[in-house]
Amino acid sequence: MTSFTLLITSPAFDSQSSHTAYEFCSAALKLGHKIDSIFFYHQGVTNSNNFSVHHSDEVNLHQLWKSLATEYELRLNVCVSAANRRGIITEQDAEEIDTTYYNLDKPFESVGLGELMTSMNASDRLVQF
Repeated sequence: MTSFTLLITSPAFDSQSSHTAYEFCSAALKLGHKIDSIFFYHQGVTNSNNFSVHHSDEVNLHQLWKSLATEYELRLNVCVSAANRRGIITEQDAEEIDTTYYNLDKPFESVGLGELMTSMNASDRLVQF
């Protein structure tokens, strides 16, 4: 089977691409393919924002990604620079800037671009959404 790294650069809202990425990932896993890493970059980091409010008639991509990652033990890597520029911070970041609140929760992980390069090197295919 094929191994994939997914690069998600589309926002959680304003586009269907992030939801398509989730559906692709879910289908690939069900078919027995391997997902080496899911890397959220640029506007794609908005998928990791735990403070996003979803109405009852909307898809909660944040929760879908978390559930999929837990079920299949996937890595949800979020570019630290892109996230910080968009106000998405970890608990450690919150402590460093002396605030109580943070909006990047597990299993999302704040990482550098080196993680993307490592995953791309280990995978058969890179798919960007």
